[in-house]
Amino acid sequence: MMILHPLKTDYSYLDEESQDIMQKTIAWFEAKGKQKLTEDDRNFVWYADFLDFIKQEKIFAKLMTPSGYGKADSRWDTARIAAFTEICGFYGLCYWYTYQVSSLGLGPVWMSDNETVKQRAAKLLDEGHIFAFGLSEKEHGADIYSSDMILTPTGEGTYSASGGKYYIGNGNKAGIVSVFGKDAETGDHVCFAVDSQHPNYKLIKNVVNSQSYVSQFELNDYPIKEADILHKGRDAWDAALNTVNINKYNLGWATIGICSHAMYEAINHAAHRNLYGKFVTDFPHIKALFTKAYTRLVAMRLFIFRATDYMRSASAEDRRYLLFNPMVKMKVTTEGEHVINDIWDVVAAKGFEKDMYFAMAARDIRALPKLEGTVHVNMALIIKFMPNYFFNPGEFPEIPQRFDAANDEFLFHQGPTKGLSRIQFHDYKKAYELYDLPNIEVFKTQIATLKETLMMAGPTPEQAQDIDFLLSVGELFTLVVYGQLILENAKIYDMEEDLIDQIFEVLVEDFSKFALQIYSKASSTEKQMEYAQKMIKKPIADKERTKRIWDNHVYALKDQYEMAKDGRKVNETVSA
Repeated sequence: MMILHPLKTDYSYLDEESQDIMQKTIAWFEAKGKQKLTEDDRNFVWYADFLDFIKQEKIFAKLMTPSGYGKADSRWDTARIAAFTEICGFYGLCYWYTYQVSSLGLGPVWMSDNETVKQRAAKLLDEGHIFAFGLSEKEHGADIYSSDMILTPTGEGTYSASGGKYYIGNGNKAGIVSVFGKDAETGDHVCFAVDSQHPNYKLIKNVVNSQSYVSQFELNDYPIKEADILHKGRDAWDAALNTVNINKYNLGWATIGICSHAMYEAINHAAHRNLYGKFVTDFPHIKALFTKAYTRLVAMRLFIFRATDYMRSASAEDRRYLLFNPMVKMKVTTEGEHVINDIWDVVAAKGFEKDMYFAMAARDIRALPKLEGTVHVNMALIIKFMPNYFFNPGEFPEIPQRFDAANDEFLFHQGPTKGLSRIQFHDYKKAYELYDLPNIEVFKTQIATLKETLMMAGPTPEQAQDIDFLLSVGELFTLVVYGQLILENAKIYDMEEDLIDQIFEVLVEDFSKFALQIYSKASSTEKQMEYAQKMIKKPIADKERTKRIWDNHVYALKDQYEMAKDGRKVNETVSA
């Protein structure tokens, strides 16, 4: 449960076919070796070898074909998708990315009533194709209200599509690109399927320096039939947003995979490097940096596993996942930046070396908070849930751990994207009552003060329009939800109390940091400043507890994993 070890992690919680996917994927990467992995990254090599492997093993077909399409046992199973995307992130963001943008491209297809395109997508998946989501545009970016992609009716159920799209992953090779645009006559949104190899599809360039192909393309009088149209009007809008709802979640797993590999590389380097007559890992500040990074990483994994349970159990009556998903996107990805920053202070200049995975990690970890909506966009969404979360809880059956081999049917039948502020949540206090630990008790006092602040000194009308102010308030709210799911999952996994209290030592410190931000805002009122001061608490340190965490968890990672330079078979001895 702690962090991924690709050669030792037990995937027995998944069914046999899913275990086979994970083991074969790990074996493929390990055989490739670290030297070729980093060389391909430096030289922006299109990952045809990886896609050949995916095609041969039909991995995307197995992971991304819902029940009712493809083979009889096909399913869209978020639990095994999570395991696969974590592995891909562990070895390189580009490998994760080609899966991610394929799943985005397939979202509008599987949400559609268009059986013709659905059957085509299932066939293309089986043949090993990749997919793309044509949403963003150069002039509009994330503003999907605006679109210069125009679909013009030409009579008798035919249309002509013209316009450009920008920052579209897999746009060079996608078997289907799900394109979002507007109807020229009605101005309504529309979503339709095109082929990236069609002569009226003009590929302009790769807009990034990367192995990934993040394309700019144009459609020039591209012929569209009624049979190519996936969604019209409000359905097109909902399909676009619901597609992002599903897939923003995977960014958290990519983050965790990246951080895990970087952690192994960093601890191996530091533990074997002797400076001033001492090993680097003997210095107190190095132990502190590693311990905090490790603690954050374990917390990230606890939270995201529990978010998976809610996502898989979602229904029209239970849409709590719509809070937890943007938190995975926003909170877990930014926590990943903190993890990399802390261990970069340990490896220092070594982190720039071309044969280090860390050089890839330090660059790529910055991308994840900025994909599928920025931190600001996701925080604006998260804040909508705050009133009901704190002040209007509902009654829900307890959500079990979900590793069952089931098709996550509801994800493609989410319905309208409006009404988020009406969604209710179960009483978060139940999770905080599961443990009586020093830092959890401090954290609970901070939560109580935050609630009192919202009741007695909430944002003014002007502050409610100030995203900078709301970001700090939202960060405090996010920490409460984050802690809740961590505690729920800690109980499920029977996590040792040392590690739980260590996690909340970090969360208390983070809460105080964001409270200080509110205190320091130019727009803060006297009452808000008074409450902010009350929220600033010092975590309860325990040197013996922290030493146990270091000895039993952090330093214990030394020499446990290192990717072989020239590749290895997975049954070879693992040695740094």
